[in-house]
Amino acid sequence: AVVSTQSTGALAGHSMGGHGTLVIGMRNPNLFKCLVAISPISNPILGKWGIKAFTNYLGPDQDTWKQWDATELARTYSGPPLEILVDQGADDRFLAEELMTDNFVSAANQNAALNVDYRLREGYDHFYPYICTFLGEMFQYIATKLS
Repeated sequence: AVVSTQSTGALAGHSMGGHGTLVIGMRNPNLFKCLVAISPISNPILGKWGIKAFTNYLGPDQDTWKQWDATELARTYSGPPLEILVDQGADDRFLAEELMTDNFVSAANQNAALNVDYRLREGYDHFYPYICTFLGEMFQYIATKLS
């Protein structure tokens, strides 16, 4: 394995991949300068999908689940400063009960090592047209953070 002592990359993902981006980025801060999470599942230990997935993959121990929950990781993150763009459609039907993006943003904003740029997009949902509309901005964010 190649281990870098300086973060040089970026990581991005949507929905479940957005959650993966946040978890992988905070668990491996030496690899990434910035993260882009698009409509991420943000607090799976509290959502029906997350509880089902974590039970199946990690077993019943909810303390173990916290090690893989983006919101819980944001509360305890103690790595180097990390830039995070969270982009979310305001009309996403999964937002309140499954994504819980506000939980992550709130926890991250209370952690001085995490710098979150939260963009809530009025009139947009969870799917492809929303992503396509703002993909250029997301690439620009990454380019700016990596330069």
